[in-house]
Amino acid sequence: MGCLLVVIGLAVPRLLMFFIWLLTDWLGRGFETRVWPILGFIFLPYTTLAYLAAMLNNNHALSGFWLVLFVLAILVDIGNWGGSRAASRRR
Repeated sequence: MGCLLVVIGLAVPRLLMFFIWLLTDWLGRGFETRVWPILGFIFLPYTTLAYLAAMLNNNHALSGFWLVLFVLAILVDIGNWGGSRAASRRR
C-alpha cells in the first residue's frame, strides 16, 4: 500500500502536465522552448508547474507570491529526490 501511495504522489504532477499539454497551449505560452517543459516533466514537475503558473498569471515575471510559490515548489521537488534516496538507503 505504501508503494502505491508513492507512485500516485509522484505521478500526479506529471499527469497534470500531460493534460495541460494535451488540452491547452499553456506550455507554449509559458516557456520559450520545448526543452524546459520536457526536462521539468522528468526532473522537477512541481517547479515546472509553479513556473508555468507564474508566467501565465503574472505577465511573465517571477515576483511576490509567485516567487514564494516557485521556491516552495523547488523545496518540494528536492524533498522528493531526497526522500526517495533516504528510502533506498533503508532497504
